[in-house]
Amino acid sequence: MWGWPVDETASGSRRVPLRTADVSRESGYSVQQVRDLERLGVIPPAARSSNGYRSYTSAHVHALRAYRGLAGAVGPVAARRMLAELRTETIAAAASAISTVHVRLARERDEALRAQQALDAIRGETNTPEYEQESDAMTITQLAAALDVRPSTLRFWEQEGLVSPDRVTSLRARRYGLSAIRAARIVAALRGTGYGIPAVRGMMGSLNQLDGLEETRRVLGRRLDQIAMRTVALLRAGADLAAVVTSAEGQPSVR
Repeated sequence: MWGWPVDETASGSRRVPLRTADVSRESGYSVQQVRDLERLGVIPPAARSSNGYRSYTSAHVHALRAYRGLAGAVGPVAARRMLAELRTETIAAAASAISTVHVRLARERDEALRAQQALDAIRGETNTPEYEQESDAMTITQLAAALDVRPSTLRFWEQEGLVSPDRVTSLRARRYGLSAIRAARIVAALRGTGYGIPAVRGMMGSLNQLDGLEETRRVLGRRLDQIAMRTVALLRAGADLAAVVTSAEGQPSVR
């Protein structure tokens, strides 16, 4: 429900149509990009004047700015889908969807930090056997939930030689001790950074070498930097996302 924005003037309320060039200047996208993003459904179709020219509103500008931030936070495909949903959801549902992205980014950051801690623990290990409490171990279901991956993903990592759980009980159920948990956290962080299985295998195999440890630490540092940039992109889009949500509810845009 994308209505005309209302600007208060001395003479009262009036509608303010915008040209494609105006939207381009205000949003930071080129004229062609504005048209392309309209075609992709990032913004609703512009009204057409009698002479066939597109006529936009400030709601379109807010949507484009919101898309830029969302795309930086979750990627362009997910951002397009999310914006389409925000335009039809209630304020409560839309706000919850946006909060979920913040929570996801915070969780990714926490997991990257835990991976760094696991790396530090590996660096500090000596030849002294590592004794574990039974409560330190995890089942495959518990570890998958902690890493926000599927149990099948952990099985695949095992097949690829990235994580080696213990096997206990007559049913040979998987049991992940501290070393395996640390390895799984590092693998999850490396995979989240975009590294393929062969590259991850090489990095995991080099953790017993000083240069391997340092390279992995640099990668995890870049992972944290990427998450920080995605978080900043989402924060910058905050006011525009609020405008999208409230205009979808037929309420005044947040200014």
